[in-house]
Amino acid sequence: MRTKTTKKNRINVITLGCSKNVYDSEVLMGQLKASGKDVVHEEEGNVVVINTCGFINNAKEESVNTILEYMKKKEEGDVDKVFVTGCLSERYKPDLQKEIPNVDQYFGTTELPGLLKALGADYKHELIGERLTTTPKNYAYLKIAEGCDRPCSFCAIPVMRGKHRSTPIENLVTEAEKLAATGVKELILIAQDLTYYGLDIYKKRNLAELLENLVKVEGIEWIRLHYAFPTGFPMDVLDIMNREPKICNYLDIPLQHISDDLLKSMRRGTTKEKTTKLIKEFRTIVPEMTIRTTLIVGYPGETEAHFEELKQWVSEMRFERLGCFTYSHEENTHAYNLEDDVPEDVKMQRVNEIMEIQSQISWELNQAKIGQEFKVVIDRKEGNYFVGRTEYDSPDVDNEVLIDASKTYLKTGEYTTVKVIEAEDFDLYGEVVK
Repeated sequence: MRTKTTKKNRINVITLGCSKNVYDSEVLMGQLKASGKDVVHEEEGNVVVINTCGFINNAKEESVNTILEYMKKKEEGDVDKVFVTGCLSERYKPDLQKEIPNVDQYFGTTELPGLLKALGADYKHELIGERLTTTPKNYAYLKIAEGCDRPCSFCAIPVMRGKHRSTPIENLVTEAEKLAATGVKELILIAQDLTYYGLDIYKKRNLAELLENLVKVEGIEWIRLHYAFPTGFPMDVLDIMNREPKICNYLDIPLQHISDDLLKSMRRGTTKEKTTKLIKEFRTIVPEMTIRTTLIVGYPGETEAHFEELKQWVSEMRFERLGCFTYSHEENTHAYNLEDDVPEDVKMQRVNEIMEIQSQISWELNQAKIGQEFKVVIDRKEGNYFVGRTEYDSPDVDNEVLIDASKTYLKTGEYTTVKVIEAEDFDLYGEVVK
């Protein structure tokens, strides 16, 4: 059937899942553009590439539903070809080929050259940092490593992404320089585990040296750290965070739980005592640090006593930023051998209870900011407000600063000083300091 309205020979890349997938899609698009292809991100095109997520049940459902949606469009003649790549495809390729056979081809997470060939493009090894960024122009993700060597019982990422592989410092600096040349001012460093960076190629944890090199890149104003691991954290990173104004006083460190029983079953390699000591050290060494963490509730064997311990700990630690998720029982993980014995409604109730505690903590911390001034970057205009962030907030997941657009004109990507005049649980309202 002939395509009806969609632009011919245009490749539409659709991204699902996490920031690592966003980065991978941007690299794919950069490669396609270098081969002279007409490529867009989540717009109309007669050739569709779906970059899937296969991490937990909700993400897998969204990926499958998106594939089915585009197979319907293909049947109706709205698109010509559909290719599927990413984590779901890596993890379940034989099942997908059997269940949804009309997809033109499936590719795993390490099969970029094959995908490019199927799209009529060549894989260009010499491209370093040649990406088509899909984030607002002022920030971009910088993936410093791929894969993971951690043995966490609940996580299938090593199955989908393989062993940890660091990208050399010089390549990352080149990529950062190219991003800065396009107007990017904030680098968000991502990996499955930032703290493992360098062990494979430099035989030591080398995140601090990478940061020493990245702060020298002209045009970059903020460097933000995402996805650290609590075991073996390289403390020299804190020294450079204190010393270098470009390194945001911010750390995303998923801790998952605090009960020793569950930490052991989760194979996290730490204890409640060690974790609490580490967080206190962070706050002693970098007093201004904002810590974001994520927790899992409803893990197999989590009793009411375990959960009460977690709630008490969250109340005591007063994290500046916190997300909470229900446990997802995933094949090919160590925890899959355990009974998924916490009912879904109990899992959801526990998420709500944790987030209720966090909402109160966030409200109290935000009230203390009223009257203070902060450097804020403007990400977008939404309705009657310009929406920005402080260095203590990451895009999409953290607090935002709202500035009345009728009183002040601001540009996306602009840094400005804002005085906080009002605060809610997760939003600040401010006015520009003249």
